[in-house]
Amino acid sequence: MAAAFTCTSLPPLSLRSETKAASSSLSSRRLFAVSPESGGLRIRLSQSPSSLTSIQPRVSRLRRGVVVCEAQETTTDIVSIVNDSTWDSLVLEADGPVLVDFWAPWCGPCKMIDPLVNELAQQYTGKVKFYKLNTDDSPSTPSKYNVRSIPTIMIFVDGEKKDAIIGAVPKSTLTSSIDKFLQ
Repeated sequence: MAAAFTCTSLPPLSLRSETKAASSSLSSRRLFAVSPESGGLRIRLSQSPSSLTSIQPRVSRLRRGVVVCEAQETTTDIVSIVNDSTWDSLVLEADGPVLVDFWAPWCGPCKMIDPLVNELAQQYTGKVKFYKLNTDDSPSTPSKYNVRSIPTIMIFVDGEKKDAIIGAVPKSTLTSSIDKFLQ
C-alpha cells in the first residue's frame, strides 16, 4: 500500500510514504522526499525519535484514496539561535557555560553533528546553554573568533572562549569537552 503526498514548501517537495511488509509480518513505514529539481531522486527522511525536526501534515482525502497534504515544518529543538546582534547578550554575558555551534545550511558535516548537539542540549539542560550561529547569516562573529572551518563548536565560560572543537566529532568528544567546564 502506498499513498502519495504533495506538500507545499520552498522548494516544493513531493513526499511519498511507502509501507512494506517486514519478514515478521509487521509493517514498516518509510517517508521519502522527491524534489522537482532532483529528477525524481528519492531522499529518505528521518523519522527516528532522536530527530527533533518533523513535518506535521494537514491531510485531506480525495477520491481513490489519494491523500494530499500541506506540510508544515515544526521544530522542538531546545537549541536557540544566536546571531551577530544577540551575541553579546546571549553568549558573552551569560551565567555558566555556553556551547555555540557554528554551522551553515549547505554544510554536510554540520548536518551530521546536529542530532548530537540536540541530544547534548537535552542531556545538559539547566547546566549548559546551547546556541547555533549560522555563519552565512552572521559572518562577523565567526570572523572575530577565527572560525575557518565548520562545523566548529566553541565553549564559553563567563564570556571567555575556553575550548573549540572543529569538525564532525563523536558524541564522546563533545561530552568530555563540556564536562571539563562543569563544576
